[in-house]
Amino acid sequence: MRLRPATPDDVPALAALEAELFGADAWSEAAVMGEVEGPGRDAVVAVDGGRALGYAVIMGAGDVADLQRIAVAADHQRQGVARALLDEVLAHAAGDGADRMLLEVSTANAAALAFYAAAGFVEIDRRRRYYRDGTDAVVMRHSLRRAACGGRG
Repeated sequence: MRLRPATPDDVPALAALEAELFGADAWSEAAVMGEVEGPGRDAVVAVDGGRALGYAVIMGAGDVADLQRIAVAADHQRQGVARALLDEVLAHAAGDGADRMLLEVSTANAAALAFYAAAGFVEIDRRRRYYRDGTDAVVMRHSLRRAACGGRG
């Protein structure tokens, strides 16, 4: 597996991953293109051979980076792909001057909540009925200053 910047050529494969993983909440192909090419966006894809295994997108806004999405093919979950993607976008965000990363995750997604907590994200807020199915979102934050200071601060 290798990580590389996502390109417009990746969009059909990423949109297919969206449909597989997120159903009614999946981004359309046009939405995926907007995330790959949009201003302030940084999209990374994990590939093995010619297959996209997963991707991550962040949106930078000054000192804050928002994690828009991490998606990993079902047959490659729990194999380190998501963690590699997360580490990559955390490094990109810190390199671009962000001092923190924010994200929202459904209260119903226990695996994602545990994944982000293990990666150093902490809950800072809740958004009631944020998702289409009525579930709440947990807003989480990761300090990038700590990573930039070698774990101090």
